[in-house]
Amino acid sequence: MAGAEKNQFFDLLTHLLQKVEAESNQEEVELRAKIEALGEEVTKVPSKSAAELDELEIARQLDNLSAKLNHVDAMISSAMTADPDVQTLLQSTSDLWMPVITATSAERRTLADTISYTNAEEAPTNK
Repeated sequence: MAGAEKNQFFDLLTHLLQKVEAESNQEEVELRAKIEALGEEVTKVPSKSAAELDELEIARQLDNLSAKLNHVDAMISSAMTADPDVQTLLQSTSDLWMPVITATSAERRTLADTISYTNAEEAPTNK
C-alpha cells in the first residue's frame, strides 16, 4: 500500500476529529492522542532483531498481539452496536483504513520513509 493512501486515512481521521471538536466546542485530547498513537503503531518497522527471537518469545508476542486485536475488535463492535452512524462511517471509509491495518512490513517501511521525508520537508527553517 502506498504512503499516500495511509496519509489519506490519517487526514480523514484528523478532519473528523476537527469536526467533532468544532461541534462540541471541546478539545478531544485523548482521542487526538489515540489517533497519533495509531499512526505511530501503523508506521512501525519491525526490528531486525526479530529473527533472533526464540519460538517461545514469538508465541508470547503473537498472543499479546492477538489479545490487542481482540480488544480493538470488541471496542469497534461495541461502538457499531451503540451508534449506527459509526457502522456507516466505518463502511464508507473502509477503502482508507483497511489497507492501513493490513499493510505488510515492506509497505510499513515505505510509509515510514515517506513520513520521514514529508516531515523533513515540513520542518520549519531558521531564517
